[in-house]
Order: sequence, then structure tokens, then C-alpha cells
Amino acid sequence: MSRLSALLARETALAWGRGGGPMVSVGFYAGVATLLPLAIGPEPQRLAAIAPGAAWVALALASLLSLDRLFERDFEDGALDHLALSPTPLELTCAVKCFGQWLATGAPLAVAAPIAAMSLGAPVALTPLIFVCALVGGLAFTFTGGIGAALSLGARRGGLLTAVIVLPLFIAPVIFGGGALAAFETGLPWTAGFAYLCAYAAAFVALGPIFMAAACRNALS
Repeated sequence: MSRLSALLARETALAWGRGGGPMVSVGFYAGVATLLPLAIGPEPQRLAAIAPGAAWVALALASLLSLDRLFERDFEDGALDHLALSPTPLELTCAVKCFGQWLATGAPLAVAAPIAAMSLGAPVALTPLIFVCALVGGLAFTFTGGIGAALSLGARRGGLLTAVIVLPLFIAPVIFGGGALAAFETGLPWTAGFAYLCAYAAAFVALGPIFMAAACRNALS
């Protein structure tokens, strides 16, 4: 367990420090919240109607910004070879790397999500659900994105390839999370959408590391 704790601390520190850490993603999020009223107009009613959905889509796009560094740096400097040969299964290593990435970027984005939504006019009563959905959705985005990051190892313009692979997989959590928020805001049953979001996240947390490890072994071979 100490080995996993050390690996998690390493991955969280690297994810926090590489390329500005969460500040780039949070800055992107703040930029969306700032520019959106300029694009569609400052009318409070119009902004309030789209605030939860806009915040949710911005969360998905902001999650993409740091995914290309999840495996690429370790692949380039040879650390991934050592991780693959260590006694810890590579699947577990990939899971820890994604969890560290989520702690460093997904959790700060989840904190920023309600603030961005409220700045666009979302009701205060909706902010707890926005935060919880952002936490669960960020976990889904990270483990889904880890598959794309592993598949694009060694490729030119890996960040672009990661986005091409991952964006179609982001559709389901965006629909589930956005649907839950919209239903809650209008007073309709929202638990089904949230349950689907949790199930999607759980599925990729369980299965994603298997695909990541297979892609990493293929890149190293």
C-alpha cells in the first residue's frame, strides 16, 4: 500500500506542476464564463437558462487540456518503462495515475463549476448538484481521457489525437449530467440521469485502466 501511496503522491504532484497544473483548466473555465455573456447577450433570463449546460460542457472541454501529459512525459523520459516493470500491475498504475490527475485538475474544476454556473445566473439551490455532478463527471472524463492519452502515445500531435479519440466518449456523461441538472432545475425527477452518470463513471474507472495498460504495453513494445 505504501508503494501505491507514493505513486499517487508522485502523480498528483506531477499533474499539479506540469504546464501550470489546474490553473490552465480553471483559467479556461473562467474564460468561458466570462466570454459567454458577451457572445449571447447579458440578459439574466437567457443566461440563467443555459448556465448549467454551459458550465457542464465547459467542464468537459477543460478536462481535455491536461490529458495529453498523462502518459506522454513518462513515455519520453523512460519512467513508463520502469512503471511497467515494477511489481505493481500496470493496470493499477494507470488507475493511480488517472486518480492523481483527477485530484490535481478534476477536483479544482469541480469547485469552480458552481461558481461559474452562479456567475452565469444559475440558481443557488442548483449548486450542490452541480458540484457533485462535476466531481463524478470529472472522474469519468479523466478515466475516459486516459484511454485516449494511452492510445496516442508516441504519435505526432498527440494532444489532437487524444481529443479526437476522447470527445465521442464524452457525449454520454455530458448528456447524463446535463440532463440531471436540467431536470432538477425544472422540478422533474433527476435521479435517473445522475445514476446513469455514476454508472458510466464506475464503468470507466473499472475498465479504463485495462485498456490504458494494453495501449501502454503496445507503445512500449
